[in-house]
Formats: sequence, C-alpha cells, structure tokens
Amino acid sequence: MSEEESLFPELKNDLILKATRGENVSRVPVWVMRQAGRYLPEFRNLRVENEFFDVCRTPSLACEVTMMPIRKYDLDAAIIFSDILVIPQALGMQVEMQKGKGPVFPKPLLDATDIKLLNVDVDVKIELKYVLDAITLTRKTLDGKCPLIGFAGAPIIFAKGSHYALKDLGESNYDVIALDWTMNIEDARRLCPHKTLMGNLDPCALYSSKEDIDTRVKKMVQMFGTSKYIANLGHGIYPDVDPDHMEAFVNAVHRHSQSL
Repeated sequence: MSEEESLFPELKNDLILKATRGENVSRVPVWVMRQAGRYLPEFRNLRVENEFFDVCRTPSLACEVTMMPIRKYDLDAAIIFSDILVIPQALGMQVEMQKGKGPVFPKPLLDATDIKLLNVDVDVKIELKYVLDAITLTRKTLDGKCPLIGFAGAPIIFAKGSHYALKDLGESNYDVIALDWTMNIEDARRLCPHKTLMGNLDPCALYSSKEDIDTRVKKMVQMFGTSKYIANLGHGIYPDVDPDHMEAFVNAVHRHSQSL
C-alpha cells in the first residue's frame, strides 16, 4: 500500500474492481451514470441555493452530492460530482450553465487562431485543486464503503452508438467497455471476449413498473452473465425518473445475479 493509500479507510466492497479485472464476484456490481443527479429530491433542493459550477468548485458540496445516492441505494461505486467542462474553465474559458439549455460558452473558440486566447500554462494542482480536495474528502467520507470513480478517459470507455467499432474496441487497451441500450449483448461478448462489459438497460425502462423493471433486469443479467460484467443503464438516468424505480433497478441486479 502506498503512503497516499494509507491515508484512506480500507476498501470494504471491491466488487467493481474485481469485475474490471475479470475476477470472480459474489454478485454483479452496479452503479448508474448520473446517479448523483436531478432525479434525487435532495439534489434538487441543494441546487436551489447553489449554482451548478459552485457545487463542482466547493469540495464539501461536491462530496455531499456524490454521497446522496450512496446513502440511498446499495450501489457498488460512487462517482465524483464534477463536470468535464471544469477543464476549459481551468484554461481560462467562461462556461455558463443556463437553465433549460445546458452549458454555454459566451465566447467560444471559433477558429484555430482563438487557441492563443487560452491559458495553456496551467498548474492543475492549483487551478483544479478543488477537484482533488473533493476526491480526498469523498474518499474519507465513504469510509471504504465502495470505490470512487473519477472523470477520465480510462479504464472505462462509453461506446455510445459504436456497434460498428466493437471489434476495434475489443482490441483496445480499455479494461471496461460500456454499452448503450441499442448494442447487441451477444455481439459485444463475441467481439470483445477479453473485456469487461458494462450496461446496458434502456434508461426509459425506469419509467415502467417495478415489476417490469425486475423482468428486464433479470433478462439483462442472464444475457451478460456474472463474469466480466458491471451492471448499469445504457445511458445516464433521466431527471424525472421516480427514485424508487432506481432502487428497484439496483436491487434487481443484486438479487438476480446472486441466483445465477
């Protein structure tokens, strides 16, 4: 164990790490893209008084939002509350999160000459210190309950609409390939035999009844199998989903994977 690792509580649930490495697991691990998001009433309440990027830049708030679904559901991973747009902010660009529209650049880069407007000499330990602080605080708050996923290009890649590229992805260096809900599971297993797969329930399935969610999850888990598999939706959870249906999804994954 490294000196940095010794600063954090011992990990109690490493199912998602084992699945990533292709090791045997007692049940299929599950987490959900955008699991700390607008479908949660407690998140919406927090956002009433806090602008989106203020939450990202305030470690205590980012930690609190990250922990919301962990306290509520039996999830096997947390994902730090942040946004890829903190990178252009660190480079000096202004980004606004406009209601009903999403992220907007008031002064976007329009051609190659605009690159000179960026602050490319950035010390990320200073400009993005709040992200590092949020990760540190969250890992301590998790108290080893489950791993914390960050924002990076690996070891997971989300193959949205990339059915045509499955063979290439199977030969890539990614450990985990996340599939959207349109991807054929049998094709993915055949073309990516050495990869751990993640996904891929249609996010709209969570609008259905709990009984239907259970049936769909059972079929999904049976098709993927319990080896080299991490359960998830095939995209981020939608903001108007009933939080109880999120719970039905998570519990169904655990229940049906343990019975296989």
